[in-house]
Amino acid sequence: MDTETLPRWGWLLIGLFIAMIVGQLLNHLLLFPWGLPEAYQVVTIITLMAPVIVYMRVWFDGHRQQYREHSRARIAGDVGFVLLGTIVGSSIALVAVVDTGVPTMLADLIAMAVGFVFAWVLFWWRNVDIYRD
Repeated sequence: MDTETLPRWGWLLIGLFIAMIVGQLLNHLLLFPWGLPEAYQVVTIITLMAPVIVYMRVWFDGHRQQYREHSRARIAGDVGFVLLGTIVGSSIALVAVVDTGVPTMLADLIAMAVGFVFAWVLFWWRNVDIYRD
């Protein structure tokens, strides 16, 4: 990722847009035919957006560059933790609010916030060293 060509927000928007498209394709081609209710499609999209949000700061901030020195297995494990944390967090939040009469947009935003927080906490827990000053 070339940090000089495009600012952080540009890479963030591109990454989130690609994650959204892949999530929608995954929903429509794989998960809906298997019986996933449409109310839960947001979990897939949130799960694919979380690594973009978590890793954007790691790749752009100069004082967090030591993260790149970790092994590929460790980074793959971190991505797995981020994905799993997002799935668990957003699913729990969505299950808690989906049948309460909360508008769909608000339920999606709650699921997104909880999922992203779960993902970031798991990433932080595994990588406390890159967040120390």
